[in-house]
Amino acid sequence: MASAASSLPLLVSSLLLALFALGAHADVKRYQFDIVMSNVSRLCHEKAMVTVNGSYPGPTIYAREGDRVIVNVTNHVKHNMTIHWHGLKQRRNGWADGPAYVTQCPIGSGGSYVYDFNVTRQRGTLWWHAHIAWMRATVHGAIVILPAAGVPYPFPKPDDEAEIVLGEWWHADVETVERQGSMLGMAPNMSDAHTINGKPGPLVPFCSEKHTYALQVQSGKTYLLRIINAAVNDELFFSIAGHNMTVVEIDATYTKPFAASIVQLSPGQTMNVLVSADQSPGRYFMVAKPFNDVPIPADNKTATAILQYAGVPTSVVPALPQTMPATNSTGSVAAFHDKLRSLNSPRYPAYVPLAVDRHLLYTIGLNIDPCETCLNRSRLAASLNNITFVMPRTALLQAHYYGQKGVFAADFPDRPPARFNYTGVPLTAGLGTSLGTRLSKIAYNATVELVLQDTNLLSVESHPFHLHGYNFFVVGRGVGNFDPAKDPAKYNLVDPPERNTVGVPAGGWTAIRFRADNPGVWFLHCHLEVHTSWGLKMAFLVEDGSGPDESVLPPPKDLPKC
Repeated sequence: MASAASSLPLLVSSLLLALFALGAHADVKRYQFDIVMSNVSRLCHEKAMVTVNGSYPGPTIYAREGDRVIVNVTNHVKHNMTIHWHGLKQRRNGWADGPAYVTQCPIGSGGSYVYDFNVTRQRGTLWWHAHIAWMRATVHGAIVILPAAGVPYPFPKPDDEAEIVLGEWWHADVETVERQGSMLGMAPNMSDAHTINGKPGPLVPFCSEKHTYALQVQSGKTYLLRIINAAVNDELFFSIAGHNMTVVEIDATYTKPFAASIVQLSPGQTMNVLVSADQSPGRYFMVAKPFNDVPIPADNKTATAILQYAGVPTSVVPALPQTMPATNSTGSVAAFHDKLRSLNSPRYPAYVPLAVDRHLLYTIGLNIDPCETCLNRSRLAASLNNITFVMPRTALLQAHYYGQKGVFAADFPDRPPARFNYTGVPLTAGLGTSLGTRLSKIAYNATVELVLQDTNLLSVESHPFHLHGYNFFVVGRGVGNFDPAKDPAKYNLVDPPERNTVGVPAGGWTAIRFRADNPGVWFLHCHLEVHTSWGLKMAFLVEDGSGPDESVLPPPKDLPKC
């Protein structure tokens, strides 16, 4: 099922990590990203698609905490392009963040742009991806940030490591799929398969035996798996037959270790787990299957890869996990997330804001807006506080920095326009939204609590939200309507998980806190691309402070123009 070449990514990863260990004092890492069209075949379907350097997934960025990273991106395709370095805080340097029309104008066909940023007080697994339209379906890859030279992991050092990138595959061109849905005003077609490191595995019919990732391991050794959910629209479970995992990190922040047979990641989230090759030598399936606890259609196919013990013939049939949660197992997901805690050690403290300057409540809605050219003369939309965000034609950060008027309004409301039973019976009337490019202005260094509240407009649904430019602490979550009089008493303000992307449970709420100490314009959006394209997004405008290092840096000279 798997060729010897399938184990090459682990070998390449090991060699690169060894080189970094030898060159521990090197502090500038340079990469060239060429955006090109590549012919890629999966499940008997070949298509031309956008890639970086011809690979899918794209190349891994390796750096150490404290390094400077310089990536020159050259666009050789007809599509506009930007790259987002998901989870990197980009302090004062939103110009390197990447979301199109938020912090930069896109890199046009034939153009180049240099992303130049520092990796400051961050270590672990993050990822990069295109941040324009649905391009990230094929334009994405891992970011591996090693601890600073001489600094050990706060867990037993693994013998080796590998990146595990979970994704989705469409037979059709993904941009065409999105455009067709938009023209009809309907949800785009779902993906045709899930993938592990770009390959669906042998349980999916049609030519899949050629497209299986295999990770070769040695008996008795321990491996660090850097798991990334790069799927466009699907939350995923991950499990390894016969093997437990120890969770040690989420979104490049260390956690209190705990054992798990199954982990769950929403799109945009990353997780590091330790796995010991302590079972009988054999072949074991690694499995990624969807989590979907609402009656909304989703790709329900299972992707597989193989944990291959050295010396075991490839003719041996891999073992499957004995148990996997049901696709709609809300309880399994809640139980897993309840175990997540920040490490909160003397070296890696959790600086949770205890006092709050700004209390925000954002309701999440699925809506229907009028559309004369669409099917049924209406289109599906999405909103925060009943506002469907309209992307500008000039990048928001540029407009803010240069004082350009008429691009946005800094009047995004702190709470919804009306209170109602957010998670009661489904609401099917009065589903229109207001349209606007509206930002929320936050004073520098203010402490912010944001409660993201799901609603039953059309349907409840789970939503993973990503905040650019920041990590935040997930201090609380629950089902039903958030109660400001009772729920804060149940917050974890000691060691809550620290993330950059968090899931809001279907028919529930999530509360996060952060300190607004990174000036600029920072995107907040659902990381289900279908909802982002419907308008489920907004941005914070964090004002400059008064100190010498508390203002947005000047833009680079090669910043693309709109």
